[in-house]
Order: sequence, then C-alpha cells, then structure tokens
Amino acid sequence: MKTKITESNIILIFVAAAAALFVAGCAEMGSANTTSLLSAAGFHARTPQTPTQQQIYAALPPYQVERATVPGKGVFYVYKDEKAGLAYVGREHAYQRYQQLAIQQQIAQDQYMAATMPPMYARGWYGAWGPSIWW
Repeated sequence: MKTKITESNIILIFVAAAAALFVAGCAEMGSANTTSLLSAAGFHARTPQTPTQQQIYAALPPYQVERATVPGKGVFYVYKDEKAGLAYVGREHAYQRYQQLAIQQQIAQDQYMAATMPPMYARGWYGAWGPSIWW
C-alpha cells in the first residue's frame, strides 16, 4: 500500500519541525540568559574537580538556582548548567544582585512589549482605558 504525500502533509511536517526548533531555541536562550545574569551578578563558574564535587554536582537539579548551607562557611547558591558541565556559585549578596538584575530585565522586557504592542490590542490590556462599564 502506497502512502500519498500531499501538500498538507508536507506543511504539517514543516510546522511540527519549526515548532520543535522554536521550543528548543527558547529553552537554550533561557539557560544562556540565566548564566549571563548570574555572571553579571558575581557568581563564579566552577567545574567540579574532586570526586566529592562531582558527586554533589550530579545530585543537583539542572538549570535551577539552589540554596545550600555549609556549617562554618555559611549560605551559598549554586546553579547547575548541565550542558556546559559548570556550576555557578555565589554568596548571598551575589544572589540578591541576580534577583535584582532578573527583575530589571523583566521590567525592561515588559516595557518593550507594551511599547511595540499594536494599539488595537493595547486598549484592553490591564485596564489601560479604565474599568469597563457596560450599559
């Protein structure tokens, strides 16, 4: 039995491939963005060297900032970049700076989106024209 490849099947395959690439690209950009924010905030990129470090690194969840407390050394934060094989390590002040930078970036992104939004869509955005009164 022969399968007939129609134009709609080709379009469907193309759309599925484009969506997969888009999702993968967004995940990659998010990781790169996080690592650049961490570096700007004062986190240091470290490669696990000793067996103990490698064991701790393996136990960390990837692409999340985790808080850890070491007796006698205090609190620190670590981010596992699994693809690069690095851990970004910082103290409390670096973590606070990272949060500030992330918030500033989100505000800038929101302002850019609002500035470039077509007026037709902006009218009802967050009550831009006040409360809606229906008579």
